[in-house]
Amino acid sequence: MYDIELSPSEFKLFRTYIYERVGISLSEQKSSLVKSRLNRRLRDLNLQSFRDYYDYLISDLSGEELLFFVNAISTNVTSFFREEAQWRWLQEHLPELISTKRDKKIRIWSAGCSSGEEPYTILMFLQNHLPDFESWDIKILATDISSKVLTHAVAGCYEPKQIEQLPKNIVMQSFEKIKNNNEIKYQIKPFLRDKVTFRLYNLVTDEFFFKNKFDMIFCRNVMIYFDNETRHQLIGRFAQLLPKGSPLFLGSSESLTTHKETLKLSGSSIYKKL
Repeated sequence: MYDIELSPSEFKLFRTYIYERVGISLSEQKSSLVKSRLNRRLRDLNLQSFRDYYDYLISDLSGEELLFFVNAISTNVTSFFREEAQWRWLQEHLPELISTKRDKKIRIWSAGCSSGEEPYTILMFLQNHLPDFESWDIKILATDISSKVLTHAVAGCYEPKQIEQLPKNIVMQSFEKIKNNNEIKYQIKPFLRDKVTFRLYNLVTDEFFFKNKFDMIFCRNVMIYFDNETRHQLIGRFAQLLPKGSPLFLGSSESLTTHKETLKLSGSSIYKKL
C-alpha cells in the first residue's frame, strides 16, 4: 500500500501555499485529509515524499497542478433546492425584487456553484414563480475554483438519486431523461442550460471586473474555507455589486459580523443591501 506520511512542516508548506494562492485557510485538523487525498497523486507521479510533491506543485508554471491540488482538497457537497428556508423567503420577496425591473432583465451570480445544482435550482425556482418566465432575459454567472466540478456543471447531467426528491412537475419541466454509457441519467434541458455561463474563478485572487451589478448573489458554504480577513474583504466586494434592496444568500452555518452598515439580515442567512 502506498502510504506516505505528511510531516507537520510539510503540511505547513501546503497551508501557506494554498492560502497565498487561493485564499483557502486549512486548519491543523485538515492534515489527515490532505494526506489521504494526495497519497494517490504521489504514487501516480512516482514521488517519495510530500516535500517532493510540494516542490513539483510550486514548479508547475502552467497552473494545472494547482487546480488538481484544489480539486483534491475541496469538498463539494450540494443538492437541488438546498437551504429550503431561503427558497421560501425568495418566493415571498420575489414580487418586491422584480417590481422595478422594467427591462425584464435579471442577473444573478452563483459564486461557488460546485457541480451546478445551485444555478439550475435558481432557474427552476424562477420558472415556477416568475410571472411570464419565458419573456424575461435571465442570465446567471456560475463560478467555482474547481475545474472538475465545473465540467460536471456544464454538462448538467445528474444521477436518478440526485433528483429523486424533486417534485415530478419540476423534473418534467427541467430535465431530459437520457442514456449515458448504458446508464439512465437526467440532463438539464438546453433552454435552461443556455441561461447559465460557467466560469473558472478565484473569489480571492481574481479581479472583480463586472460591468453591471447583480440582482442577487448566492455564495453559500464557501466562506467556511476562508479566514476572517478574507471573508471581510469578500463580503465588501459582494456588497459593491448589489443594488439597494438586493439579497446576498450565504450558507446556513454562515453569518456576518461586519458590514452591518451596508448589509442587513433579512432571513435565514440572507442579507439585503441597504
